Amino acid sequence: MATNFGRLITAMVTPFDDNFEINYDRAGSLAEHLAENGSESIVIAGTTGESPTLNVEEKAKLFKTVVEAVKGKAKVIAGSGSNSTRQSIEITKKAEEAGVDGAMLVVPYYNKPPQDGLYEHFKEIASNTGLPIMLYNVPGRTSINMAAQTTIRLAEIDNIFAIKEASGDMDQISYIIKETPDEFLVYSGDDSMTLPMMAVGGHGVVSVAGHVAGKLLTSMIRAYVQGNTAEAAALHGKLMPVFKGMFISTNPVPAKTSLNLKGINVGPVRRPLIEMTDEQKKALEKVLKEADLL
Repeated sequence: MATNFGRLITAMVTPFDDNFEINYDRAGSLAEHLAENGSESIVIAGTTGESPTLNVEEKAKLFKTVVEAVKGKAKVIAGSGSNSTRQSIEITKKAEEAGVDGAMLVVPYYNKPPQDGLYEHFKEIASNTGLPIMLYNVPGRTSINMAAQTTIRLAEIDNIFAIKEASGDMDQISYIIKETPDEFLVYSGDDSMTLPMMAVGGHGVVSVAGHVAGKLLTSMIRAYVQGNTAEAAALHGKLMPVFKGMFISTNPVPAKTSLNLKGINVGPVRRPLIEMTDEQKKALEKVLKEADLL
């Protein structure tokens, strides 16, 4: 399935009000802001969007809100995966009804299925939707790594078009790129790995730093694609403290804090996440100021 979701995709945080309810108006305006600052596509209700604390109805309304807000400005990818195949199918169908452009499905967490189980999980979801699907491998969050060979098998399914790879294993990533069709796209799931992954054939990034550094990330990616590797490397170096700053605390706490510091109010995080300490917040503020992002 030939698709074009661009090279910079931002996994958007979910704005809440002071009562920890979703601020849908702010979600729409934040999505517009991201689209205006380099994000070619936006992931809604992914793990950066605090998906474990969102119910099905909230996700469905969020999908619809953002689709309406960024129509013609950016594509919308629904974070519709979970560790239940049935629930993933249900949410993916609601996302499709909301008019999203694609779905991102995370490797099932906690229940630790074997590799054949992972294959059957994604295959079954794919067979129940016409949406283009991006797989998401993030062993640090799920406790299980999807092996390269499993990804290569899944790449043969027509509507599975990409993977967000956050394993940090360059051997595995290189093997996936080598053994999958050219139209199957591999995105970095870690901002700091974007340039190294592009050097071995990666397509782009599903970013957290895109919330505050979208234009710089776009410049880095464009420089690399145009063959200006020294410029790309220099921008990578400038952005590294920002990439690391996004993980001073558990994602998405620093991303939300960064937006709030910039005057883009996205509110608090839902429990069990908590706000950053004053020390962490000062460190993050320093990083953003030094990168001219605040």
